[in-house]
Amino acid sequence: MIYLELAAGLLLLLVGGELLVRGAVATATRAGVSPLLIGLTLVGFGTSTPELLTSVEAAIVGSPGIAVGNVVGSNIANILLILGVAALICPLKVSRGAFYRDGTVVALAALCGVAACLTGELRPLGGVLLVMLLIGYIVYCYRTERVDETTTENPIHPALAIPGSINLTLAFSIVLVVGGLALTVLGAHLLVSSVLAIGIAVGISETVLGLTVVAVGTSLPELVTSVLAAFRRQPDIAFGNIVGSNIYNILGILGITAIIEPIPVPSEIVQADIWIMLAATGMLLFFSISGWRISRAEGGIFLAAYGAYLLFVTSH
Repeated sequence: MIYLELAAGLLLLLVGGELLVRGAVATATRAGVSPLLIGLTLVGFGTSTPELLTSVEAAIVGSPGIAVGNVVGSNIANILLILGVAALICPLKVSRGAFYRDGTVVALAALCGVAACLTGELRPLGGVLLVMLLIGYIVYCYRTERVDETTTENPIHPALAIPGSINLTLAFSIVLVVGGLALTVLGAHLLVSSVLAIGIAVGISETVLGLTVVAVGTSLPELVTSVLAAFRRQPDIAFGNIVGSNIYNILGILGITAIIEPIPVPSEIVQADIWIMLAATGMLLFFSISGWRISRAEGGIFLAAYGAYLLFVTSH
């Protein structure tokens, strides 16, 4: 029964996140909101909703290993697993302009995550600072991209390339948003409760489960988006999806969760996993500027590194 709850939780997170993104895009489009702003806010937050609600739920029920491990593990999986798979399907071209802006911010976000974890507890004040950094990033992106839109023939943001989202009616779009949010909340609750029960039953720590099962489960929207983008030969979407997700995970999810409920950081994460996340971010930046593409060989290195990470986590 517990394993059915786990599967149901993962499925509800995936379906709910998909409905939420589709509904958010369609609602904002019908309301006449800028396509850029949709991509930076509604779509970005929408695909990160499973991680957000799972971490908040875990923090409220007193499971810091899942709350923090979910974010750290998701960022590691996003780079090493998801980008690795996407690069094997189709080498990922990296835009220099976007890299200088977003690559800098993803590095800064990773350093902020390390600094926050080293304090031993994520407090509301630190959470406010992280969220303020995220807001500053969104505002900066909006202003700089507004200038670019005046010189481009196709200002439509890639996030709008979700089949069927734009032609929905406003009323149905709102229904999708509400329904997607409800499914995601329920999925997060089922996922956290089932993972805790499984951990107690088999003797696996909640931190390990948060870094692996929960992290990969809540990253399913990013996995689906990046893999489909790679198959469709749209490497910029696959790459941008992961970079954006990692920025939101640390600045948004850790920040909002800490504001709602202070989180003690498990010692295992401080000693190893947060540094592995930082190293994975460094690999991402290095591979990105080496030829301005992530090759299939580099994707294979990512996957091998993730396999080694899983062995390390499960053996401790």
